[in-house]
Amino acid sequence: MTGKFDTFGDVLRGALGPRLTSTDDFLDLFAEDVIFEFPYAPPGMPGRLDGRESLAAYLERLGPLLEFDGFELRSSYPSGDTVIFEFTCDGRGAATGKAYNQSYISVVTLRDGRIAQYRDYWNPLILRAALGEEGGVAALAGEDAAHG
Repeated sequence: MTGKFDTFGDVLRGALGPRLTSTDDFLDLFAEDVIFEFPYAPPGMPGRLDGRESLAAYLERLGPLLEFDGFELRSSYPSGDTVIFEFTCDGRGAATGKAYNQSYISVVTLRDGRIAQYRDYWNPLILRAALGEEGGVAALAGEDAAHG
């Protein structure tokens, strides 16, 4: 299902459809041992998060840094337990007010109705510009940077 969505969780539900276990809790969309990868992560940011707990900690750091106006699911390509989808978001850096208008290609593999692996392809230059050079990107590093 393509279209406009208010949250990232809604984009996931739209892209993955009935393959994904229905839940209101965003983190419950992911397997306990999820592997979340950022192949284009810039230096100082994590390239990989291992486990739901690590993902939760990362999202907790990211949440205050960006404000989102909406998401648009452009396309979805299912193949067995894997789905590739394209989406965009519009938003801004919370501290800078600078645009965070990003395009993504995500490769998601499901296991038992939950996301077991997520590879997130996006432009890190857009993130750096929105967060600013002072502290924004560094705030995302946390302990998880050791995995990247």
